[in-house]
Amino acid sequence: MNFQAIIDSLPKLLSGTVLTLELVGISLLIGLLLALPMALMRVARSPLVRMLPYGFIFFFRGTPLLVQIFMIYYGASQFEWVRESALWPILREPYWCAIIAFALNTGAYTAEILRGAIQAVPPGEIEAARAIGMSLPLAYRRIILPQAVRIGLPAYGNEIILMIKGSALASTITLLDLTGMARTLIARNYLPVEMFLAAGLIYLAMTLVLTQVFKVLERRLGRHLRPHTG
Repeated sequence: MNFQAIIDSLPKLLSGTVLTLELVGISLLIGLLLALPMALMRVARSPLVRMLPYGFIFFFRGTPLLVQIFMIYYGASQFEWVRESALWPILREPYWCAIIAFALNTGAYTAEILRGAIQAVPPGEIEAARAIGMSLPLAYRRIILPQAVRIGLPAYGNEIILMIKGSALASTITLLDLTGMARTLIARNYLPVEMFLAAGLIYLAMTLVLTQVFKVLERRLGRHLRPHTG
C-alpha cells in the first residue's frame, strides 16, 4: 500500500470533491422545486390530478440512474430539432446533462417522500385547521408542510446520501468529479487500490458529516414532540 501516493493525490481528489458537492447541491435544489408540486398533486382529492405526475415518478424511480444519464447525454443529440433548439448549448454539456439527470431522479424520489410525509400528518389537525376557518393553502403552509418536513426529514437525509454516492456516475460522461478524478489519477500512476480507497474515504467522510447534521436537525425539529420528564 503506497500511502505517500494517497497523500499526494488528496489535492486532486478534493478538487473533484468540490465538483461532486456542486453537482449534488444544484440537483437537490432543482429536485426539491420539482418535488413539492408533484407531491401536492399526488395527495390531491381529484384522481386525475393524482395521476398526472405518476408516470414521471414511476419512470425515474423505476429505471437506473446510469440509464437516465446516458439517455439525456447521448440521446438528446440524436434529434435534429434538439440540436437546433435553444436548449442545445445546455444539453451538449456533460455538466448540465448530469445535473438534469440527477435533478429529475431526486425530484421523483423526493416527491414520494413528501407525499408519504404529508399523508402521515394526523387528519384531525387538518380538520381542526379547516374548522377554525383556515383555507387549504394556509393550512398547508402553517400546519401540514411544517409537520411533513419533520416527518420526512430522515428519509430525505437518506436520499441526499444516496445522491452523493450516485453522483459517482457523472464520471461516465467525462466529468472529473471525485470518482472521475480518481480514475484519471489511476491512468497516470497505476495505483487503483490506493486511489479508490482514498476516494472511498472521502465519500465516507461526507456521509458521516451529513448523518450527524441530520441527526441534529431531527433532534431540534422534534424537540417539542418528546415527552417532558421531571
